[in-house]
Amino acid sequence: MQIVQRRAIYFGISILLIVAGFVFMGINAASGKGLFNFDVQFIGGTSMEFTLNGDFDNSKITSIVSEVTGESAPQVQKFTNGNKKGVAIKTKTLEQAQTDEIESKIKELYEVVGQPEIENVSATVSGEMVRDSVVSVIIACICMLIYVSIRFRDFAMGVSSILALVHDALVVLCAYAVLRVPMNNSFIAAILTVLGYSINSSIVIFDRIRENRTAVGRTHFAELANLSVKQTLTRSLFTSLTTFFTVACLYVWGVNSIKEFVLPIAVGIVAGTYSSVLIAPNIWVLIATAIQKKKNAAIPEQPKIGPGKKKKKKAAVQ
Repeated sequence: MQIVQRRAIYFGISILLIVAGFVFMGINAASGKGLFNFDVQFIGGTSMEFTLNGDFDNSKITSIVSEVTGESAPQVQKFTNGNKKGVAIKTKTLEQAQTDEIESKIKELYEVVGQPEIENVSATVSGEMVRDSVVSVIIACICMLIYVSIRFRDFAMGVSSILALVHDALVVLCAYAVLRVPMNNSFIAAILTVLGYSINSSIVIFDRIRENRTAVGRTHFAELANLSVKQTLTRSLFTSLTTFFTVACLYVWGVNSIKEFVLPIAVGIVAGTYSSVLIAPNIWVLIATAIQKKKNAAIPEQPKIGPGKKKKKKAAVQ
């Protein structure tokens, strides 16, 4: 496999996806939807759930909520919980009169089963908690950098692993923006799950690189990367596919809260497999090659002996 020779293509695909995600964030912000679909757990507000009998038009309910609340883009989502189907509405904090008006207008159009669940939710994910979560992710990455560097006695492997994890985190972040997945308490858990899964795949490949050094040569970085990826590709793909199928089943048959958690993980599994196989080894080749060139440049050149010149023999000790 010519992994290293095609690294420009693989890097280009990753950069294109991440840039497209950030562009999408800008479009959402400009249109008033916000960078992300923040749940009420982040910003606080009112949560309402109506179990409805029969089919319903989601756009009509969105129009009702917008008319009553004045919000241009309220969170209105269909949900399925066993045999029950309904709609979940999340908005800014509403007065009792507003929730009563929304409830009455929905009952005029559809048959509501049982009593709707309506509650005001405070912002449980405060700014301090978000900062602590970011710090935790950074500390985890630093610990993994130290572990991989010591485990393989190669600092370049540690750095390339962490850069691949940054790639995965950015892809998942863009998925939250593009797919409008509600960003709630499960966001940090999803990110950490993806990072843990991805670093495991990278370690498998780097372990094979270490084993192949004796046969291929310690400084033949491109050959080492190509051979090691080829030898571990089947294992990496099968492991990722089995995990992906499990997550996909949870998304298809799970309840709404489960779907919000597993959808970013499914994206992260694909991104993690891609980065472990195609990004991390190529970053390692670039860094290792640069370090080797620096070492070679630091070695002073030996003076060459011209033709016809002979070294002077030391006088024999009498």
